[in-house]
Amino acid sequence: MPTDEITQQVSARYARAAAAGEPMCCPTGYDFADLKTFIPEEVLNISYGCGTPAGLKTVAPGETVLDIGSGGGIDCFEASRLVGPSGRVIGLDMTDTMLDIARRNAPIVAANLGYPAPNVEFRKGLADAMPVGDDTIDLVISNCVINLTPDKRKVFGEMFRVVRPGGRFTISDIVSDQAVPQYLIHDREKWGDCLSGALTVADYFNGLTEAGFVGVHQLTFTPWQVIDGIHFLSLTLTGYKIGPGSRSDVPRYATLRGPFKQVIDENGRTFRRGVSQAIDETTALVLRTAPFESCFLLSEEPLPLVPPDPRLTGIVPEPSPCVWKGHFALLTGPFQEGCDDDHHVYRRGVPLEICSKTLAVLDSPAYRPHFAIINRAGHAVSGTAVSCDPNGACC
Repeated sequence: MPTDEITQQVSARYARAAAAGEPMCCPTGYDFADLKTFIPEEVLNISYGCGTPAGLKTVAPGETVLDIGSGGGIDCFEASRLVGPSGRVIGLDMTDTMLDIARRNAPIVAANLGYPAPNVEFRKGLADAMPVGDDTIDLVISNCVINLTPDKRKVFGEMFRVVRPGGRFTISDIVSDQAVPQYLIHDREKWGDCLSGALTVADYFNGLTEAGFVGVHQLTFTPWQVIDGIHFLSLTLTGYKIGPGSRSDVPRYATLRGPFKQVIDENGRTFRRGVSQAIDETTALVLRTAPFESCFLLSEEPLPLVPPDPRLTGIVPEPSPCVWKGHFALLTGPFQEGCDDDHHVYRRGVPLEICSKTLAVLDSPAYRPHFAIINRAGHAVSGTAVSCDPNGACC
């Protein structure tokens, strides 16, 4: 479908749903018992999303937050509470019906929160051409909206433009484990169902890093639907816009602690576990962000690590036979590529079939935050245990 037609179809679909109070089909994790204490029922009844990016406590008091596709305003109002009266929230939407509801309820929410005036404003506009100034936003949030846009790379570019250096995004969206075929892409109804416009996990990550964001990583994931063998997931991601640094206390060396044996970062640089490597200031600033904290040791001088140093982390599978049950792992951590201690090479967003022993490894606390796991078996698997290696090593 032409770009303009997609935009019109999506806007009309959500306008009809809002006017009728119609529920939409995306998975959400809202705590409605909490939200109803300050957000009117009219807003809660039309809360369409696939996650709770504002509710993940990524919002700090006094910040300026932009919500792309703000709808009836639920995430804006949650962000309003979290930034406090000194903060500011901007909601962006293209649908007049949604904007009317959000604007009508903004004073009510402000009064319920005890604010002297609303700290939320709602603007009409498109995600790929935002009416927002450059470098003005501390945090961009979005909830199951970007998959509805025809040109997602333009949206990612606009996000990067408006985020200030040192700022970040936290977005929830629907993604797929493989490319959505043309017959779904051109299905008008499924655009509104958050299906036709879904990018693959790999393409979503690539679009964000190509826009300039770094440290892009998964916060949560939830399997959603399987349609014609395509797995659709709800994925919540965070990433950062690193500004020019001039700090004297920036570390000069990085040592990979684990759990990966080797990783390739978003700039194509390889780190091997235990090996101390010189890094530039930008890399140091990136490695200081949250997703890298448990993986790296930063220092002013070279600091190699050798076993049995407890700061090293490595996990090997049990030396026993394994079972294949249809599980696939998708790397969703802040690396282009990672290698485990059993020689599996994981590429970000690309499904890799894994056996029961590798599943147990990736379900460990050290690995779990870096992966989304799906099961492609369409039926119960009754496979027998097999040894992938005469010495008991895994696949």
